[in-house]
Amino acid sequence: MSACSASLIRAEGIAVTLGGRRVLHDVHMDLERGEIVTIVGPNGSGKTTLLRVLIGAIQPDRGRVQRAPGLRFGYVPQRLDLDPTLPITPRRFLGLPRRQHHSAITAALERTGALPLQHQPLTSLSGGQFQRVLLARALLSDPQLLLLDEPTQGLDQPATAAFYTLIADLREELGCAVLMVSHDLHVVMQASDRVICLNGHICCEGTPTAVSAAPEYRAFFGTGTQGAFALYRHEHDHEHGATPPPPADRAVTDAGGVG
Repeated sequence: MSACSASLIRAEGIAVTLGGRRVLHDVHMDLERGEIVTIVGPNGSGKTTLLRVLIGAIQPDRGRVQRAPGLRFGYVPQRLDLDPTLPITPRRFLGLPRRQHHSAITAALERTGALPLQHQPLTSLSGGQFQRVLLARALLSDPQLLLLDEPTQGLDQPATAAFYTLIADLREELGCAVLMVSHDLHVVMQASDRVICLNGHICCEGTPTAVSAAPEYRAFFGTGTQGAFALYRHEHDHEHGATPPPPADRAVTDAGGVG
């Protein structure tokens, strides 16, 4: 990847087989500095697998991933199961497994609105509170790229909307790119610059408005979500600092349809 490239990470021709099943094939995508990209698709479409390929947790059968030199990323998993008897607080959790400076932990918790929770038992937190702690942990690496795998799974609609607003605010504050997997179609577009619809391969891609109208997307999710896109669409009437402008309002569809 060229040092002058705007891309933080690029996937070329990715194919992955797990348990004898082809999960991904011929996936090409890249993520530019400062943009928020959301991956949507039906269950089993390879969304989590693609995230794991991008961070290097899974090696693809074919294709390659190029990352910007020294790329720093923070990862928020779909869930983290903890022993309910574990006596640990959010502040202590953020200091494991490597000791972190007290001020760095304080700043991360404050950025995500979790500072008032710092001394509570971690296992007593609500789902939304726990996700904010996980996000604070991801921020400790001062990430250039945040990856979130269905971070609002199990949260109610107000908590979900608040979390996505927080993500958009963090992008503005830190200048980082965000790549997230989501099923929250009614609110996710509030914070997205670009949407990728995945079903083993990229079926369509573009701005939220364009993807919501694409036949491939509507085949998966129906036509009833169209109004929700209009209601929650993220408006681009402001500057994102060094963030490149959003892509043109169009969907790039796969000629072969859904595989």
